Amino acid sequence: MAAAAALVVALAVLGLATGGSAQLQYGYYKGKCNGSDAEAVVQSIVKARFGREAPIVAYLLRMQFHECAVNGCDGGLLIDGPGTEKTAPPNLSVKGYDLIAAIKTELEKRCPRVVSCSDIEILATRDAVALAGGPAYAVRTGRRDCRRSLASDVKLPGAEYSAAQAVAYYAKLGFTAQDTVLLLGAHTVGATHCSVIKNSRLYGYGGKAGATDPSMDPTLASTYKKYVCPNVSSSDGNTVFLDDQWSALKVDNNYYKNLQRSRGVLLVDQNLYRDTSTRGIVDQLATNNGLFQTLFAKVLVKLSEVGVLTSTQGEIRKVCNKFN
Repeated sequence: MAAAAALVVALAVLGLATGGSAQLQYGYYKGKCNGSDAEAVVQSIVKARFGREAPIVAYLLRMQFHECAVNGCDGGLLIDGPGTEKTAPPNLSVKGYDLIAAIKTELEKRCPRVVSCSDIEILATRDAVALAGGPAYAVRTGRRDCRRSLASDVKLPGAEYSAAQAVAYYAKLGFTAQDTVLLLGAHTVGATHCSVIKNSRLYGYGGKAGATDPSMDPTLASTYKKYVCPNVSSSDGNTVFLDDQWSALKVDNNYYKNLQRSRGVLLVDQNLYRDTSTRGIVDQLATNNGLFQTLFAKVLVKLSEVGVLTSTQGEIRKVCNKFN
């Protein structure tokens, strides 16, 4: 009952806005794009890309987190050049920049210097989530783009974090323990590489050579070791889905069901179920996909409003990968 009550509180709290986010508004671009519906333009381009490449939803969810968790949702991740956020090790595998650029190019033809790159990121992610069977949700717009992008600012959570470490990281961004479990639910469409789990879970658990993490389902561990991630360097780049392959392109609650069955792929994922402080929320989400959909939408909205620039702050870039 306590966990259920906490979820009700989370529903009420997730939508609260602070700081610059208070100046965001629904339909901000209405009447500002020379007769075009800016949000519809974004949606049509995302839909076309999703039809060709369904994993774009995973790319965009990851991009939104890597963007918003570092200095807020300000477009800093999109900047090219030496020493920028994009060059930080955790960001080297971020994908989807070309889609953001394509959307920006089309919008610049219709209404130059009106729609920010940071808003495009948020709108594109929203549209991709809905296309992948996730919740359809409204987002407020009116963000502006930053003029700072430094690799040294990038401090993102690790794949081997304990639940307590993950919760502490997200708390610095204004999120609760429930929010943390929900944000990691983005792994419902995620993927990683064998190099990320070979040492920590398959062949070197606890720093012991050849040791496999006992918290991983033995059948799953055996499958990875035999077929997907054999203990040779040539397997390092092999793809590992963070959800069952049949569900890996669908935004649903199967990720949490896997944690209950000790089939979490990343250590940080499985640790959510190993820790009694977060296990209850995993159980709630695993048994109620509707609840997951509702709360996942709200936490994505909350993430999208972290540290935004509005009004006369920052700029509206002409192109997304360089400052004006």
